[in-house]
Amino acid sequence: MSLNKEVEVLRDVPLFSKIDHTKLKLLAFTSENLIHQDGQFLFREGETGDAAYIVLKGKVAVFIRTEKGPVEVAQLKRGDVVGEISILCDVPRTASVKAVESVQTLKVTKDTFIHLLTEFPEIAIEIMRVLASRLNKTNIQLREALTD
Repeated sequence: MSLNKEVEVLRDVPLFSKIDHTKLKLLAFTSENLIHQDGQFLFREGETGDAAYIVLKGKVAVFIRTEKGPVEVAQLKRGDVVGEISILCDVPRTASVKAVESVQTLKVTKDTFIHLLTEFPEIAIEIMRVLASRLNKTNIQLREALTD
């Protein structure tokens, strides 16, 4: 995927929609474009988080470990961001993420991600919204699991 195509995808990501074209181009240029084959892990639960990933193409599945084995809790697609929790909170990865099909991602290092948040506070607000939404969904799933 060309740099300009990456910038187009980034423009569609709600987190980055208000950032000007030049800054998005810099983000795309300083990030690593990766291809993950079907079944390949982007990262595993418990690992140290050194980057967040933006899904440019394809889908990934998010799994958590349970006593009964791994449980899929979400599927993410183009424009979604994954892996931000461990770099924001300095905690090990809270889930495993695996390519469902051939997936193209943009790997944004922790330093670059934190710099973005510092320079663009509106991104931090949007991340809080995304994380709050995920927490709400998790609470609903937990409530349903406990009442079954």
